[in-house]
Amino acid sequence: MNLPLAFREQAISCERLGSPFMAQLLRLLAEHWLHGSKLDAALARFTGDIGPAGASLPLRTAGGLHALVLTGQAPELAAVYPPQKVSDQALWQAVQAAMIAHEDFMLDWVTSPPQTNEVRRSAALMGGAGVAAERFDLPFVISELGASGGLNLMWDHYALSLPGLLIGPENPAMTLSPEWTGPMPPVTRPKIAARAGVDLNPLDPANATDLLRLIAYLWPDQPHRLALTRAAASVMTAEIVQGDAIDWLDTRLNEAPEGHVHLIQHTVAWQYFPPDAQERGRSLIEATGQRATETRPLAWLSMESDGDTTGAVGAAITLRLWPGDVTLRLGRGDFHGRWVKWVGANGQDQT
Repeated sequence: MNLPLAFREQAISCERLGSPFMAQLLRLLAEHWLHGSKLDAALARFTGDIGPAGASLPLRTAGGLHALVLTGQAPELAAVYPPQKVSDQALWQAVQAAMIAHEDFMLDWVTSPPQTNEVRRSAALMGGAGVAAERFDLPFVISELGASGGLNLMWDHYALSLPGLLIGPENPAMTLSPEWTGPMPPVTRPKIAARAGVDLNPLDPANATDLLRLIAYLWPDQPHRLALTRAAASVMTAEIVQGDAIDWLDTRLNEAPEGHVHLIQHTVAWQYFPPDAQERGRSLIEATGQRATETRPLAWLSMESDGDTTGAVGAAITLRLWPGDVTLRLGRGDFHGRWVKWVGANGQDQT
């Protein structure tokens, strides 16, 4: 895949995910890309999949431009960004000027992969954790793989508002209201005894530089996502370890205490692990599951793509429980958490 094609494919995904501005921006980048520039040379050094399921070079570029707007470094660019709606010509003139004037900033920015830490995915995690809590009446220890800034580790601090139902603490940091179809999720709220996560490049939401990276990858015409991220950042207290997810999990699985449910969770992260890491991680979890007991159970909750990364059908929400090795196909969720199509514990198959 060449870079212009990657921009066009990302534009389609962004449009499907409710961002006409990102679609406009990415199509302009595809059409007018600055071939021969230092930024072009830097991105040309990437190998393998450069699209949404790989290095995500289009989102790295768009994130850098948004960071210039958020930090006030490019007022001319900010003048054509949302909430303004401008012509393709006006937008491209400002984008081109910003990429040239702030070339060093962009070159540095694109060296790191996108980290959106989309907090609205917590709606699916809250539903899945409720199913696990109905099965095991024990406190939870949570381990998140690919945790980024840890915002989805704090889901017990959020409320889930659905038609005729409100799940969450009395004073939530924020309230999630996805478009929910299917049966309502369990109202059971597990007690969280401990939580931690791992990421190759963890971000600290309490650090201004790290918070900028989190919010710059949110799309400029979706300010509600920025507000939710800031609210989640205000209550983030979990430890996020820098390191390989599967190496960390190997140790973490052996440390799970008696009398607790060990919940492993991840959202739109597994697809980025190399195939050998996926296989090793699956083997470790399944081997630990075979040793699980009613007083030391294991739960594996994921919201991951099962083939379509465009946003058209969303991600599969799956929960595996041990002892018993039961797989629950809980439903599907929008990659950005806008909607959940819930099946719940009825979506079961014995493995």
